[in-house]
Amino acid sequence: MEETKIKNKRLERKEETRRRILEVAKELFLKHGYDEVSIRKIADKLAISPTTIYLYYKDKGDVIYALHQEGFKSLAMQFDVLRNVDEPFERLKAMGRIYIKFALDNPDFYELMFIMKEPIDFVNRSCASEWEEGGAAFGALVNTVADCQTKGYFNGIELHAMALYIWSTIHGICSLKLQGHLDHVVKEHLPSQGNTSALEAAFNTLVSVIKGIK
Repeated sequence: MEETKIKNKRLERKEETRRRILEVAKELFLKHGYDEVSIRKIADKLAISPTTIYLYYKDKGDVIYALHQEGFKSLAMQFDVLRNVDEPFERLKAMGRIYIKFALDNPDFYELMFIMKEPIDFVNRSCASEWEEGGAAFGALVNTVADCQTKGYFNGIELHAMALYIWSTIHGICSLKLQGHLDHVVKEHLPSQGNTSALEAAFNTLVSVIKGIK
């Protein structure tokens, strides 16, 4: 019994150290960006040796990937509330709005998850199995598109291709907004339309287009 308690305490200490490492990495990333995250800087903040961090994460890429996973878990939790939306096209629209809001509320995490190459390079280099987090997010979209097809939407279009089209279009809208391109185009070519309404108009146009595919 005593030996079990000691083992449990050791595990708790290890998990606490892992959590603290990730918290500091997240703080550095959100305040200063990807380039300012390093094993040395994390170690200095925690007053531990870099060697200690290597007991938990094999390199900077591993730390960044852990943050990447955290972002996907947060997005998945927001998608999860839509499970009880029975009408699939309404669920699909709600997923799109949640995705856009997540991007606008968490621009740094969104860039890490969907724009930066380093995390996906780490996945391709180091993850022997399927990319779980990204696969789960895309799987939720695929399942909703499949439910839409049972209601007569998207007839004649391959399921995964339709899901990819929807995701890539919404991602494009979000990326243009976050990088400032959408604001610039609106200012130069649509001065009578505010930036937020332009974003909403782009999304609503997508909804109208895909709703008509029957």
